[in-house]
Amino acid sequence: MPHILAIDQGTTSSRAIIFNDQGHAVASAQKELPQHFPQDGWVEHDAMDIWHDTLSTCREAITSAGLTGKDIAAIGITNQRETAVLWDRATGEPVHNAIVWQDRRGTAQCRELVAGNHEALIRDRTGLLIDPYFSSTKLSWLLDNAGPDIRKRADAGDLAFGTVDSWLIFKLTNGAVHVTDATNASRTQLFDIHRNRWDEDLLALFNIPAAILPEVLDSAARFGETDPALFGSSIPITGVAGDQQAAVIGQACFEPGMVKSTYGTGAFALMNIGETPRLSRNRLLTTIAYRLEGRTSYALEGSIFVAGAAVQWLRDGLRLIASANETEQLARSVSDTGGCYMVPAFTGLGAPHWDPAARGAIIGLTRDTSLEQIVRAALEAQGYQTRDLLDAMAADSGTPLLSLRVDGGMVVNDWICQFLADVTSVDVERPEVIETTALGAAYLAGLTVGLFEGLDSLSNKWRRDRLFQPRLAAVDRERKLAGWARAVKRVSSAIN
Repeated sequence: MPHILAIDQGTTSSRAIIFNDQGHAVASAQKELPQHFPQDGWVEHDAMDIWHDTLSTCREAITSAGLTGKDIAAIGITNQRETAVLWDRATGEPVHNAIVWQDRRGTAQCRELVAGNHEALIRDRTGLLIDPYFSSTKLSWLLDNAGPDIRKRADAGDLAFGTVDSWLIFKLTNGAVHVTDATNASRTQLFDIHRNRWDEDLLALFNIPAAILPEVLDSAARFGETDPALFGSSIPITGVAGDQQAAVIGQACFEPGMVKSTYGTGAFALMNIGETPRLSRNRLLTTIAYRLEGRTSYALEGSIFVAGAAVQWLRDGLRLIASANETEQLARSVSDTGGCYMVPAFTGLGAPHWDPAARGAIIGLTRDTSLEQIVRAALEAQGYQTRDLLDAMAADSGTPLLSLRVDGGMVVNDWICQFLADVTSVDVERPEVIETTALGAAYLAGLTVGLFEGLDSLSNKWRRDRLFQPRLAAVDRERKLAGWARAVKRVSSAIN
């Protein structure tokens, strides 16, 4: 039986999952990724940690499944997006730590771009808003600050830039291939999503040499083959997508109007809008959902920067809980938060606010506020942030949303899923396989090597585990949402 190795390299961990040709996971391995915070608002990863952890988890998963490299038909890769890696082509060594998507060091450059009236150009070409979230300002910073002669080496083509997928493919192929896929390219703010090519005007605007950029392929394509020394034999790499777009594939959201929302370190809702891109009127992003056989499908996206990271902060920062598994029971143990709201703007607010200077807060604390209420407030924040995104999507599409497919580590928590349904007033569907990012990467890889026939066959594999329907009274919902709106206003940089 053929198997696919899915690499899911995320913000807080690196994972490898072996899927069979029915899309069922048969083995996995995971390793937590160290985080580095050099300054307020700065977030970095050691790119060599990413590589070594990815390699070790792949080997562990293959061994755990009782397989060898010869039993793996293909590799699919899904990755944290926007994170910028710059490395030496000859040595394969990074010139600096990777700058993570959450990083805010590009805030000043973004303000200059806004002041210079570049918003329309960037939005029209890339579908993105000006924000330090994207790779462009991170790469500009690396070229200016990563060390002596960096720009000279970049201009000469001695350095290579990529998002994490490009970095991993380069290492897996022993430096033979420097490529990316269209979904990851669309998150750099350097890629024209209409012409499907790097944009000369944007490269000039950000002062980035074209020589360091990867070749852009379809999401299901022949990206290269692994060095045979890594797994005992060469394995083709045949599927690549950024994590949120991979979840679109894994959730089988192939029809316009279908929406999925993934809850990991951050949370991201994407609505399939078909093969004609359109700009949001409500500060959402227009992005490439996937590109297959040269045909591009697009999505509207709302980005929440902090979701599971808020629970991680409760555990590691405040030490209020020992593990994330405790949160469901703690939230259920109280009837409400007592008027307490957490706005987890640790690295600014994403869509639809786009306020990189906002900072987090817990509002409404009293002497009676309990640990349980603070934990519940952290979980409720995911529902409120999602409601903000879905309202914007409904306004853009002109029709109310009827259902939401959810996935990611947080949705094993039934309480969160029910609160999402209650506060968004839409049906929430949780699939049997909640690790849909890895599944989407496996599906893309399998499409290329002929294990799956097409998108219809993938749709037929989707199975619902549970349906959560709204049951909160409208008056209570509106009261809660009004409190959330007041809390967001309190953390806005416009009044701080």
